[in-house]
Amino acid sequence: MIETPYLLFLGDAPDPLAAKVAQGIRDWRPDYSIGQLRLDGCKADMRLPDMTLEEARDAGAKTLVIGVANRGGIISETWRSVLGDALRAGFDIASGLHNLLRDEPELVRIAREEGRTLHDVRVPTVKYPIANGEKRKGKRVLAVGTDCSVGKMYTGLALEKAMSEKGMKATFRATGQTGILITGEGVPLDAVIADFMAGSVEWLTPDNDDDHWDVIEGQGSLFHASYSGVTLALIHGGQPDALVLCHEPTRTHMRGLPGYGLPTLEEVRDLSLQMARRVNEGCEVVGISINTYGMDQAAADAYLAEVEDRMGLPTVDPFRQGAGRLADALKALG
Repeated sequence: MIETPYLLFLGDAPDPLAAKVAQGIRDWRPDYSIGQLRLDGCKADMRLPDMTLEEARDAGAKTLVIGVANRGGIISETWRSVLGDALRAGFDIASGLHNLLRDEPELVRIAREEGRTLHDVRVPTVKYPIANGEKRKGKRVLAVGTDCSVGKMYTGLALEKAMSEKGMKATFRATGQTGILITGEGVPLDAVIADFMAGSVEWLTPDNDDDHWDVIEGQGSLFHASYSGVTLALIHGGQPDALVLCHEPTRTHMRGLPGYGLPTLEEVRDLSLQMARRVNEGCEVVGISINTYGMDQAAADAYLAEVEDRMGLPTVDPFRQGAGRLADALKALG
């Protein structure tokens, strides 16, 4: 059990998107978020009080959460002394990086001496099966995107909230480190051995009531040269009845791949449906989620209206507007 509340460590994040783990916790579990700790050069800001380790400890923080998701998921050399100091100051540390805390000898030594705990949430704790493709009871919806980090987790969490408010049975199923830190459970999908990824999604979304929806957290993009595999595992393992397309319109290229442009929403719709209907021939695209964070209100409203007119699907920014219209579209499926 990871003790709350948290001090969110933003390190030297080069831009706000690099601190998406901290941002997700700040937005969806504000009661967990006491403050932030930033190093020189940090370009991210959660609009939380900037605190020293001592100030955060005195304010009641129990765990330092590494809120940065850098390319490759590594512990930066510039962070190591701060992490060691946090352990000595009485904090546990939680991380969703691929570079595991338990593989850092100096941090392990300090944690042992100080009686502190290192939490690696990106480590599978279950022996997952190989996917069998068998049909399961209940319903499932999956967010798929034009790119990674476009708002698939936010879409899922907002959708679960809206569905619950409408009296629908819905459960958010976390598949990444931020979702796991928010909900307390899930599958760290990109750390699962490839042969078992689709099977882990089957395990995560078992038989359920006929009117229950599993809201599966999306990852990556079928069009991303680095992360397409995790997306396909979600589609085939999840056997979704419905898809929500996700897009961030201010991008000029794929995240981390400046030589690759983004696909159109039409391309994402068509390829995602082709893959999904391999395992669930009744799958439908029910709506579109647009991350308008980088746009003012007038530009956002105009863009949402244009996409809805072009695609013929309810189109919303679920964080700005709520996901009620997406929930209604799922309810209409029966």
